[in-house]
Amino acid sequence: AAPGRTWYPQSFMAPIAANEPYLSRSLEMVGATLEMIDVAGIPSSRVILLGFSQGACLATEFVARNPRRYGGLAALTGGLIGPPDGLPTYDGSLRGTPVFLGAGDPDAHVPWTRVEETAQVLREMEADITLRRYPGMPHRISEDQVEAVRVLLASLREETSGEEDIS
Repeated sequence: AAPGRTWYPQSFMAPIAANEPYLSRSLEMVGATLEMIDVAGIPSSRVILLGFSQGACLATEFVARNPRRYGGLAALTGGLIGPPDGLPTYDGSLRGTPVFLGAGDPDAHVPWTRVEETAQVLREMEADITLRRYPGMPHRISEDQVEAVRVLLASLREETSGEEDIS
């Protein structure tokens, strides 16, 4: 983590190099955590990555850089990390991973255009996108976003229950 209890020191829309080495270390921490979860017998297809603001950006960037089927991604007011003049190209498939992207518009830290760009990139990576814009909402988590996370968790629970019934 970076100084000041942040994942990386600059805006998520700063050049990637401006957030190094903190960004790479933070992404490595997420990867190491997922490895521990996998070793414990829980596959990535049963793991939901969730974050708000910087945490949402970090979770989204991790999923895009490490594509596979996840249980889900909930990015509450966040998007892919990189400068406003263009995101990098991400390769691979998210194989239908359910993704919730929700943010206020306008937001002082996360432009709605970046949330839309993120949705498009992840859609191209074969994610199942739910995109919600909250006009006039300040930089915070709304009740609707919390409910969207509940729905995501419930769908994962239903999938897991269905798998157990088949076995």
